[in-house]
Amino acid sequence: MMHMTFYWGRSVTILFDSWQTNSWPGYFLSLFALFLFGAFYQYMEERRLRLKLLSVAKPPPYSAAEAPLLNKLGGLRWGPYQIAGAVLFGVNSAIGYFLMLAVMSFNAGVLIAVVVGLAAGYLAFRGGDEDVVVVDNPCACA
Repeated sequence: MMHMTFYWGRSVTILFDSWQTNSWPGYFLSLFALFLFGAFYQYMEERRLRLKLLSVAKPPPYSAAEAPLLNKLGGLRWGPYQIAGAVLFGVNSAIGYFLMLAVMSFNAGVLIAVVVGLAAGYLAFRGGDEDVVVVDNPCACA
């Protein structure tokens, strides 16, 4: 039976039919795993933002006078920084959507584990980054 309102309890299916908890130790291990996934999401986001800063800090290999069309189109130069940034964005988006789907199990413990994991990860990996300002993330969970 799928719950349509938040509930407390140890019996929950998280993401897959094979990830079911029916005992307290299994439930708490699952909550700990979701906590770690939330913290890992913030770690990966911090790595992606650092990579974006590296790619912006590196001067383009051409001047605007040499290739004005490329400069107007937003820079069609795909270098290793841009490709790595796209891969990190894809991985981070997948982790974020998996966390969202886990919360949609409507188990209150799962919600708390994910939110606390995201907050702890932010504090550990992104809390002191006042110099990193990038506002291009369309995900609501960032």
